Amino acid sequence: MVLRKFIDIDEAKCDGCGNCVVACAEGALRIIDGKARVIKEQFCDGLGACIGECPKDALKIVTRDVARFDETAVEKHLKENRKVCPGTAVHEFRDTPVVPQTPVDAAACPSQLRQWPVQLHLVSPAAGYFQGANLLIAADCCAFSYGNFHRDFVKDRAVVIACPKLDDTEGYIEKLVNIIKEGNVSSITVVIMQVPCCRGLARIAQEALKRANRPIPYSEKIISIKGEVSG
Repeated sequence: MVLRKFIDIDEAKCDGCGNCVVACAEGALRIIDGKARVIKEQFCDGLGACIGECPKDALKIVTRDVARFDETAVEKHLKENRKVCPGTAVHEFRDTPVVPQTPVDAAACPSQLRQWPVQLHLVSPAAGYFQGANLLIAADCCAFSYGNFHRDFVKDRAVVIACPKLDDTEGYIEKLVNIIKEGNVSSITVVIMQVPCCRGLARIAQEALKRANRPIPYSEKIISIKGEVSG
């Protein structure tokens, strides 16, 4: 053990977004039970490269008596885990099932989708359903993670979905620019998952809106892997 600089995580502030996990070049951090945690003390170099990536100000550098930084162990760790994406970490939910509280909640929720196709790489920017529409740009996984997705997001919107991790996203920005311009889109709502790789879809949407040069309302919503909405 040695007295040295080390990352301190305020769990009360941490929302489990995973930005710090991606920023940590040594792979010292991991999302466990919805919170960022140091998996091994010797993996943290104490330089704090992750701090600036935290949107909740949950990280700080402190001086603490911990294991010495082990560069050899870090190299071995990175080699063994280089193909692992924090967004694909395994989570299993065993919470008490949600019981509908009212007859309305218990009733079947009809689909609010008013178009086809919905995949961004398949839709045509000239499609009539984009004309003057409130546009929803959603990550593929969102509808599976949030039970009221149709009611709260799909209703009264034109929809495009995409996955910034698995899709070939080349051309997505230009396609969205064309949708925004040709469709004279009225507003944009982006809904993504609370995993690091999903931020790419928000960046694509933001860049498209910038290039389209249209001052229309823009908002983002983030859905946690347990179906909680923020933003």
